[in-house]
Amino acid sequence: MFRFKLVSLSGKKFDSEVYEVSLPTKDGQIGVLSHHMPLISVVKHGAIMVRKNQKDGDSLREYFATNGGVIEVANNELKVLVDEADHADEINQAEAQAAFDRAKKMKAEAKDQVSIEKAQELMDRQTVRLAVANLKHRHRKL
Repeated sequence: MFRFKLVSLSGKKFDSEVYEVSLPTKDGQIGVLSHHMPLISVVKHGAIMVRKNQKDGDSLREYFATNGGVIEVANNELKVLVDEADHADEINQAEAQAAFDRAKKMKAEAKDQVSIEKAQELMDRQTVRLAVANLKHRHRKL
């Protein structure tokens, strides 16, 4: 077990002892377990998966959608600082799909490179949120 802290601009999103964290970095997907070697890296758009052991011996998975930030692993602790992080339970799939559709339309109607890039960034964010919402439904405990 090790301590995992996830902090966004809006405040603390997660702070608990966990078994494993999997997250997307610029160098690829990494998994962090207890006593991981010291590391500083950049997080990219993607899903963060957190696995905690429960009292009954089963493991519980939680998912967060993030659009990037930085991580630090040191002293059996993982700190992730991001601009935004949405827990899977906070994501409304219909709203995320509608936002994706609006961003796609914005991109199609964009007149300059800055507008295209802004729309693509919005599309990427909603794509991650939709993926995390789908993960939540697939891994829901029966």
